[in-house]
Amino acid sequence: MSKPLPVLDVTETPCCAPLARAPIGEADAERVAAMFKALGDPVRLRLFSKVASSEGGEACVCDIQDVGVSQPTVSHHLKKLREAGLLESERRGSWVYYRLAPSTLVVMADLLAPVRT
Repeated sequence: MSKPLPVLDVTETPCCAPLARAPIGEADAERVAAMFKALGDPVRLRLFSKVASSEGGEACVCDIQDVGVSQPTVSHHLKKLREAGLLESERRGSWVYYRLAPSTLVVMADLLAPVRT
């Protein structure tokens, strides 16, 4: 049996104030940079988008792997998204289903939100 992958929990503490309101602290910058770095690859961004836009909020790997790269490469990119705390996965039989990690989009949206006056 393989070891579980370390996953960054973006829900453990609220993130930061919007960048337009206050400078980001060192710890928050590390956490958020890992998320954006993972999304900096076009294949990962497409996979993340496919999961995020899937009906029911989750997607089988069998339904999202058509991103122009081989299956092992898809698995590698999904692993990187999990390690960055962006996705969660669950094995059901021979397939793995992915869903967004709780509050992932909230953390990113809050960080980039404009300050309203």
